[in-house]
Amino acid sequence: MSPNKAFLFLALLSFSPQLFFIVSSAAEDNGLVMNYYKEACPQAEEIIKEQVKLLYKRHKNTAFSWLRNIFHDCAVQSCDASLLLTSTRRSLSEQEHDRSFGLRNFRYIDTIKEAVERECPGVVSCSDILVLSAREGIVSLGGPYIPLKTGRRDGRKSRVDLLEAYLPDHNESISAVLDKFGAMGIDTPGVVALLGAHSVGRTHCTKLVHRLYPEVDPALNPEHIPHMLKKCPDSIPDPKAVQYVRNDRGTPMILDNNYYRNILDNKGLLIVDHQLAHDKRTKPYVKKMAKSQEYFFKEFSRAITLLSENNPLTGTKGEIRKQCSVSNKQHHEEP
Repeated sequence: MSPNKAFLFLALLSFSPQLFFIVSSAAEDNGLVMNYYKEACPQAEEIIKEQVKLLYKRHKNTAFSWLRNIFHDCAVQSCDASLLLTSTRRSLSEQEHDRSFGLRNFRYIDTIKEAVERECPGVVSCSDILVLSAREGIVSLGGPYIPLKTGRRDGRKSRVDLLEAYLPDHNESISAVLDKFGAMGIDTPGVVALLGAHSVGRTHCTKLVHRLYPEVDPALNPEHIPHMLKKCPDSIPDPKAVQYVRNDRGTPMILDNNYYRNILDNKGLLIVDHQLAHDKRTKPYVKKMAKSQEYFFKEFSRAITLLSENNPLTGTKGEIRKQCSVSNKQHHEEP
């Protein structure tokens, strides 16, 4: 080994901890950055914000949809807008899965995409639109503004086969729910905060009749039962019927910490709501969020950030879809 090479080798050895840290940090970097479109499409985030506002004025339930979208898309292996792909002859859409029951307003994602495309064709991904529309939907519901990174690219295929394995379910044990979120890097207070999204919107009777029929779940608050039975009078409700119970009768259109007071009072509609309020791992955080909306918002913002950064496609992976409901290959194959 030449003297110069030997010196270089010794120098590298002496700096190995720092080099290892740099390499490790680079490996952990998911490729997302703040204001990713500031050069290629500086108006992108503002356009998405304005579109969400316009849609919310016309259709208040769009805000609930944007919030559910980020959960149903990003929790299933990757935040890559696979949820938005419609079924093809070869592939079933995630939207068709039983676990996607009640998801809607996908056509309005196309409305937002079209507005962005008019300004910057072929630049902004559907996955970034999905994430940023969720952020603006949260604001529309009175929740916190959450600074989120961008730079995601779109997946080319449905992940419907992975949905059961990755997506936490309201009928699972709290341990299973904590484990699934934990795999995304979301800790216990983060899970408790994310489930605070049940503060808004409604639950269809098909999701909760097992707590009412054939016998009423004794864990339910007796004062809440007559209202639930009135809204869900059938033990086998028609999935297409408009039969539902609002998640929070007090402030159904506002994302707030009222949810936590409700579930501590045994007024949670879903099994997971009840478990959250009574499991020793989660109850302390439920009580803390019931007392402090500021703490709820802080943990909710942190959890949404982690969810939005779950295994994104960046760099040369994936594509920028021309139309959110179809991959570019499928788009070209259409007559």
